[in-house]
This record gives sequence, structure tokens and C-alpha cells, in this order.
Amino acid sequence: MDEDLECVVIVPVQGAPHGKSRLTVPGRAGLSRAFAADTIDAVMRVPSAHLVVVTPDPVLTRYARAAGALVVLDTGAGLNAAVAAGMAAGVPFGALPMAAMLGDLPAVTPEAVRSGLMQCAGHERAFVPDLAGTGTVLLWSRDGRLQPAFGPGSAAAHEALGYVRCERVPSHLRLDVDVRADLAVAIELGCGRHTAAALAAGALSHPVSHEGLG
Repeated sequence: MDEDLECVVIVPVQGAPHGKSRLTVPGRAGLSRAFAADTIDAVMRVPSAHLVVVTPDPVLTRYARAAGALVVLDTGAGLNAAVAAGMAAGVPFGALPMAAMLGDLPAVTPEAVRSGLMQCAGHERAFVPDLAGTGTVLLWSRDGRLQPAFGPGSAAAHEALGYVRCERVPSHLRLDVDVRADLAVAIELGCGRHTAAALAAGALSHPVSHEGLG
């Protein structure tokens, strides 16, 4: 990423044990942590992105801090409140653009993150929709003042707030995993190392411990 695109990226993630409640597979808690760890890894490998992770999960907290991210405690008030907490914590980085990115992107790569940020950076306010086109995986504001409206129909909600839709980015960034069918698509695209390890260990047939993330 070019130096003039330096930004703060906020990743809110519920983590275990309550994350990904709609993903009806055994080992859901471990997979939820694996998705988040792969998302953290991808953002940390974008040199000009400063990562802020908002989570209540102690295992993910240790992992994110060890990776070099700033970690903020999620108080459980919802996704939009978590983004707001991340915005407040990002103030020490100065007057940089800010982005909020979902933490359940197991197929995401640093290149895909960079592509999404660069596409959005051409606008004052922009967002990257999910593959279905109705949700939002990344929200961007050049002035650092995000107005998050995550939840059902968030793509339309963000457009109504003046955010420009940016779809010409790799599917690896646009695939958030909520249900088992999403996970099948992620496997096709190629998952990150944590998700791949969880799947190889049999996350779909029995629970998997991810204490190794910390």
C-alpha cells in the first residue's frame, strides 16, 4: 500500500464461545477463532494498515497483541458499538483514514485487503459489499469518521448514508462466513492457515481447541 493510503483498520470479532452462532457445525468455537486469526494475519501483512481488534475473547486478545495489534475490549453492545469503540481507540494513530472490516473472513489475503482499501480510497466514503451484495465486509472513511450500520441490509443502509459501493475486489475479501454453505465456498477459494489447520484437525467432525492461538 502506498504511504498516502496509510489507515487504521478496525476488526470487531466476537470470538468464542458465542461467535458464529449460525454456523451449525461441530467445533464452531474453534473455527470462529480461526476465522478471526486469519483475518488478523491478513491485515497485519498490509504494511501501512494499523490494526485495532475489538473482542471479548481472551485467546484472540493474546493472539492479536502478540501480532502487534491494538486490542480493545468488546463490551457486548453489538457490532456497531464495537466499531465505535475501535474508532475511539484508533485516535493515537493521528488523523488517518479509518476502515472497519469484519473478522470472519477465513479466505482473505493481504492482497485482497489491500485491493479493497485501495478501491475505497478513491472515495471520501466507500464500502465493500459481501458476495451476496446485501451485506458489508469493509467500511471506509477518508476523514476517519465512520458511520457504521452493520446488520441485515447493511449495504443499502451504507449507501443511504452516502458510502460508495466498491465491488471490484477479490472474492477472498467479500466472503464472510455465517453458515455452512459459506464455509464450503471459503474452502474452494482457499482458507488461511488457522482455518485450514482447524479443518484438517477435523473441526467438522469434533470440537477443536485453539488455545495455540494465544
